Amino acid sequence: MPNTTLTSSASQPDLFGPMLRTWRRRRGSSQLVLALQSGVSQRHVSFLESGRARPSREMVIQLSSALDVPLRQRNAMLLAAGFAPIYRESNLAAPELAPVRQAIDRILKQQEPYPAVVIDRLWNLLQANEAANAFTIFLFEGPPPPPPPGKGPNLLRWLLDPKALRPKLANWEEVVRYLVSTTYAEILADGGEPKALAFIEEVMAYPDVPASFRKLRFEDRPQPVLTTDYIVGGKSLSVFTTIATLGTPQDVTLQEVRIESFFPADERSDALFRSLAAKSADGS
Repeated sequence: MPNTTLTSSASQPDLFGPMLRTWRRRRGSSQLVLALQSGVSQRHVSFLESGRARPSREMVIQLSSALDVPLRQRNAMLLAAGFAPIYRESNLAAPELAPVRQAIDRILKQQEPYPAVVIDRLWNLLQANEAANAFTIFLFEGPPPPPPPGKGPNLLRWLLDPKALRPKLANWEEVVRYLVSTTYAEILADGGEPKALAFIEEVMAYPDVPASFRKLRFEDRPQPVLTTDYIVGGKSLSVFTTIATLGTPQDVTLQEVRIESFFPADERSDALFRSLAAKSADGS
């Protein structure tokens, strides 16, 4: 078991202890349960939370892993304990991520003729297959509008923006409430990182987006799956999606990557997707 050392009165104010306690409580875990999960004695856990002991770097990783803390926040815990971060946040285009990019490319290709996109934790669009590009042009009835200065395309902004896809979404309130509330809940569950919270404040500032959208509305009999229903140029299209993540990420970027795949919810939508794919293949 990694060693800890007792702090002295001359030590810097402890930042790791409160952070550990916050994550333990967020996970609904007692000190005893965390001790059993991590192989650290309950006395050590208590001393670390109170600041009577300081953790080694190995201890930080041991405890944060037991609490399933996201890699981004594990780096923050390491910094709070006085250590350098160990988890990289690579650009997805970095050479060392080539095998992962190849796997993602295969997933996107296999999804044809249906759309699939790669997004990050805040719905920023990173990559798309040909079907997704054709689907985007269909929804916007032309190329999508340029994103705000300094920002890239973002799927949630598109759905919220009255100048983008909002007018074409038949069940806008239901879909947006679900997406905003679940995204907000995930951000809080991941530690409420300031950049992520700022994103929520930004999207909540769109017209007619009430504060109540932060919470999912209770329904007596919810549908098996929430569809997104569009009406574009007199044509109706209904889709649902699946989201895949990497199973064993050791890089912050890879842990936050999402592959969202779109599927038709009815035969009419299936036919429309296949028609869009055929037109894209013909170059028309």
